[in-house]
Amino acid sequence: MSVYQRIVLKLSGESLAGTLGSGIHAGTIQGIAREVKGIQTLGVEVAIMVGGGNFFRGSRQKELAIDRATGDYMGMLATVINGLALQDALEKAGCNTRLMSAIEMHQVAEPFIRRRATRHLEKGRVVIFAAGTGNPYFSTDTAAALRAMEIKAQVILKATRVDGIYDADPEKVATAKMFQRISYLDVLQKGLSVMDSTAISLCMDNKLPIVVFNMNVAGNLRRVVMGEEVGSVVTAS
Repeated sequence: MSVYQRIVLKLSGESLAGTLGSGIHAGTIQGIAREVKGIQTLGVEVAIMVGGGNFFRGSRQKELAIDRATGDYMGMLATVINGLALQDALEKAGCNTRLMSAIEMHQVAEPFIRRRATRHLEKGRVVIFAAGTGNPYFSTDTAAALRAMEIKAQVILKATRVDGIYDADPEKVATAKMFQRISYLDVLQKGLSVMDSTAISLCMDNKLPIVVFNMNVAGNLRRVVMGEEVGSVVTAS
């Protein structure tokens, strides 16, 4: 029996790129779809917030001299591409899905409407959120926290390529220490790159826990929703 009934899974765009480094890696996205299908069979209602960094990240385009707001909108459109790819992979894995975009584009996605999203989840559909909040200057981390609050999710599961939250980059620092549990305030005060400060503050104000785990390990998503000690947990204390 899963310990969570409704979750928001936060996937970065980079996580879809797999070994390619950019774009979408077929094996990786198919693997994610199988993992999601696996927890859905446990009765977990799954919403996914997808990023777009594998195609375009507005905040990293300084060398192009693109206006920040324009760059952010471009990044939001990249998340829609990822959302469509994820939707296709999930459908092929046997999930019923709905893609909802914060920027209206009726030909490819439904507009985000809170009550409609909740109804889709209640009917057993995987809901994919694209285009972030629909506003520049807000990351998809913040969008994930916002949507989680709106649909009354019990937790945000932040998928990464490392085992949890460390005091330094474990891919660069061999002695980096991992935190099993850490408070929102400690994350903010230590400047840890879990989610951006706006997302952490939003979760703190609404007492929404965050679990950071390694999505590249098969079965980890299932272990997290079953309540096993996987990854790092961010809570009030």
